[in-house]
Order: sequence, then C-alpha cells, then structure tokens
Amino acid sequence: MRSGPPLLQPGLIALAIACFCFFAMLTGRVAPTATPFLACWLIGGFIVQFCVGLIELREKNLTGGNVFLFFSAFFMLTTALKYIVAAFLHPNFEGHIDHRVDGWAWLVLALALLLWTPAYLKRAPKPLALLVLFLDVAVPMVALRDLEVVPKSIANPLAGWTLLAGGILGIYVATAIINNGAFGRKVLPMPGPFLK
Repeated sequence: MRSGPPLLQPGLIALAIACFCFFAMLTGRVAPTATPFLACWLIGGFIVQFCVGLIELREKNLTGGNVFLFFSAFFMLTTALKYIVAAFLHPNFEGHIDHRVDGWAWLVLALALLLWTPAYLKRAPKPLALLVLFLDVAVPMVALRDLEVVPKSIANPLAGWTLLAGGILGIYVATAIINNGAFGRKVLPMPGPFLK
C-alpha cells in the first residue's frame, strides 16, 4: 500500500457513508422506509468507488482496485437498485418476493472478501486491514440472515455494529492519508501491515 498520491480517500469516505447508513438500517435507528434515500447515497458511492477502483488498477494496486470495483458494483449499485425496485413494488409484491436470492449473492461476496483478506493483511496498513476484518464479519452475517440461517435478531446487530466500526476506520484511514500527505509527516499513525 503506497502513501503517494491520494486516491483511496474518496472511496473510503463512500464506504464509510454506506457503512454508517447500513448500521442505522440494521440496528433500527431509521425506518425501512428510508431505503429510497439510502439508494441515492449508494448510487453516489458507486460512482466514486468505481472511479477509485479504475484509478487504483491503473496504478497497479490490484488489491485496492479490485476491492473498490467489487464494492462499487455489488455493495453500492446493486443494493441501491434493489432498494429502488423494492420501493416501487412494495405495495403489491413484497410478500411474494423471495429475498433468499440476496443471501446467495451476498454469500459470494462474503467468500470473496474472506479469501481476499490475506492480501490486505500482507499489503495494507493495519487500520485498513482492520476495516476489512470488520467487513469479514458484517458481510457473512448479511448473507446468512438473508439465507435464513441466522435470525435477524442476531445477524442485524452484529452486522450493523461491525459496519459502523469499519466505517469509522474508513474515515480514519482517509483522514490519515490526507493529513499525513499535507504535512509531509505522520500526523496520524498508519502502522504497517499485520503480515511481513
């Protein structure tokens, strides 16, 4: 993970917005009727993360670039579209939609993220790797909830709080990159990777 030109920050802030909003949804701090507005924020996050992913890949950062593209497409855009469709169909179709298909899709996302985690433990600064570790809890919980393997009463709070922690770390990493770059020194610590 380089400390050169600031590219990750917008993508990390978009991720933090999604994590905070999902935390609010999963822990009941906002009503389910907020999903159309959340969809708008997720579409904005999709645009930012997609651009960051392409730039990261162009800069030969395969780990960051692939994860940002992965999150932009599925964490952001697909979820936004799902919320928009559900808002339009809700009065007539909500009881007839089999939401378990979401669980199968989220299961793929969870497995990919878990299998890609060693790359973050090897290359990313510790705060960014910790963010990924929190997502390693949240994403499988969403998948298992949607597959009806883990009850919502367990999965939602666990996913919500780990997403909030991940969002806070995203803000921290973005802030450290911005301030450390501006001052030309470590204003905020960004310790090296967990694995050497």
